[in-house]
Amino acid sequence: MSDEPIAELGNKTPLQAAQTPYMDNLASKGKNGLLDTVPDGFSPGSEIANLSVLGYDIPSVYEGRGVLEAASMGVDILSDELAMRCNLVCIDGELLKNHSAGHISTAEATELIHTLNEKIGNDRFSFHPGVSYRHVLKIKGGNKNIICTPPHDIPEKPYRPYLIKPGETGAEYTAEALNKLIYASREVLSDHPINLKRVAEGKDPANSIWPWSPGYRPKMKRLTEMFPIKRGAVISAVDLIRGIGVYAGLEVIMVEGATGLYDTNYEGKAAAALEALKQNDFVYLHIEASDEAGHEGDVALKVKTIEYLDSRIVKPIYEEIKNWEEPVTIAILPDHPTPCAIRTHTREAVPFLIWHRDVQPDRVQTYDELAAKDGSYGLLYGDQFMKTIFNINL
Repeated sequence: MSDEPIAELGNKTPLQAAQTPYMDNLASKGKNGLLDTVPDGFSPGSEIANLSVLGYDIPSVYEGRGVLEAASMGVDILSDELAMRCNLVCIDGELLKNHSAGHISTAEATELIHTLNEKIGNDRFSFHPGVSYRHVLKIKGGNKNIICTPPHDIPEKPYRPYLIKPGETGAEYTAEALNKLIYASREVLSDHPINLKRVAEGKDPANSIWPWSPGYRPKMKRLTEMFPIKRGAVISAVDLIRGIGVYAGLEVIMVEGATGLYDTNYEGKAAAALEALKQNDFVYLHIEASDEAGHEGDVALKVKTIEYLDSRIVKPIYEEIKNWEEPVTIAILPDHPTPCAIRTHTREAVPFLIWHRDVQPDRVQTYDELAAKDGSYGLLYGDQFMKTIFNINL
């Protein structure tokens, strides 16, 4: 939900423009700061940022988002296999129109992925369906040293310059094979009944795959080995976040109606988080809607998603736990900015707040990017955020 000042909002960010009385209240009663979630040398992807928020050392654990999403989907990655995120995208002429095939439904996408497996999958390449446009491609014997561009980085840009390239000698075959797979997918998908129906209804077709973020099976410690957590849970509509949770040793809690968009089941996720707190001492609750609004460049929708977060997530959770006998800490932050102006992620530090009933407040009165700069925590890096939550000496 972090962004930049926008002219149509009076040069405020969506977070500043949104009505967020509960987050502002927690900021004024708690302590605030900024967190740098993207280490030098890494792109500001959600996989990097969320691993960083959870206190992982990125250079030692990062293996791409494909393997993380595969874990969420129950797809095992063997030692000789490479996994990649595989988007269903919409290509219009020479342009990659959008990264989400018009936010295709999971049911439609699943049928398309099964068709791709049947038509162009083989002993080396296999497709595994996920949620909406987000899927996994598994490659036996693949070389991860290839150069891939996230499709959400290139909306409305010519796609050919961003096809996969070898990153080192020996990766040429993998890059070439994947590009052939992209073109083969276009032949399979262009006349598929689902896409013909979507076009007839004025929707964007899912007429190509776009593989990216390659990696092997990661070596990650459980959070219980890193911090004073006995038992934890993760709640998200996104396979990536649930996959991180699997490797982090968190219980994955599914919520019916959780979509990853503005129409997600906010009330269900808030209720699930409260219930999870009764059995766990750590809950990672992830809401994707503001990120997707940023990718769409939809300023009004982004403001709305932030207000929904405040009134439909933060409010019910705070109102419930503030009266519990057992004290609860609430921390709120984005994983990375997704400015509406450029419709992709940036690496600027994000604002965070930490509240519990015994905290000594700082002078910050509202929760937003500018106010957080005056927070008493200053600028934190890496595992300092998690250590701060658990009051571990930095």
